[in-house]
Amino acid sequence: MKHFLLFYETSSDYLQKRAQYRKAHLEKAWASHSRGELILGGALTDPTDTAVLFFKAQEKAVVEDFARTDPYVTNGLVKSWRVREWMTVAGDESTNPVRPETA
Repeated sequence: MKHFLLFYETSSDYLQKRAQYRKAHLEKAWASHSRGELILGGALTDPTDTAVLFFKAQEKAVVEDFARTDPYVTNGLVKSWRVREWMTVAGDESTNPVRPETA
C-alpha cells in the first residue's frame, strides 16, 4: 500500500455553495473510508481555500477516480486538484518506516 495526499483548491464561493453538495460529498468520503482508502480529510482554515484528503491505496488512480467524481469537483466548488504520493517514514502507519538505528 502507498499513501497519497489529494489537494483541493476551493472556489471563492466554496463556503456559500458547500451546503447543497455536502451530504453527497460526505457520503462519498465515508464510503471510501469504509473501503479502507480515505484515512482523513478536511478543509484547511484561515483561509478556507484548500482541502487535504489522506488516502491509503495501491495505485494513484484510486485517488484520481475519487476526485473526478466528487460532487465538490463536478459542481465547481473545487477550482483544481492534484494528487501526490506521500513517502511516509515515521509512525506506526508509515509505508516505508525508517528507524533511527537504521538511518
